[in-house]
Amino acid sequence: MKSEYSHVSHGFPPYIEEDSRVLILGSFPSIASREAAFFYGHPRNRFWPLLAELLKEKIPQSIEEKKHLLKKHHIALYDSIEECDVRASSDASLRNITPADIPSLLKKAPISVIFCNGAASYNYLLKYHPDLPAAVRKLPSTSPANAAVSFVKLQQEWAELAEIADQR
Repeated sequence: MKSEYSHVSHGFPPYIEEDSRVLILGSFPSIASREAAFFYGHPRNRFWPLLAELLKEKIPQSIEEKKHLLKKHHIALYDSIEECDVRASSDASLRNITPADIPSLLKKAPISVIFCNGAASYNYLLKYHPDLPAAVRKLPSTSPANAAVSFVKLQQEWAELAEIADQR
């Protein structure tokens, strides 16, 4: 039943390459993402269309196409939370949280900036890891639950990511 809590583990590893320059962190994968075993799997999440627009690429469809886009533009992906109790896919319901080991992740690549996809990601990251060696930026969430923020506004707010990721 959707109103009940489930204790859930993340379910799939971070996406990171040794030359990743930026890390995008969500809060915790949605049911659709856990079922797809990759990030931003909900069909109405604006993450992949937004990233494609910012990076002047075709919207990736398969996991392999998504990984290719990330690798090409030096972007790593993960979430602030490794496991938790959650009701459906609601960030507001998260409790009994085990944070992701972000400091260890940052040792795998020269990441200079962490972009948090939404307030929950940002708040949990800073709660559990207040002293990270990378700059941290809070961006508006691409979630369909954040429909009040237009696609154009997301483009404006997320523009810095493309500039940093593609620096030579």
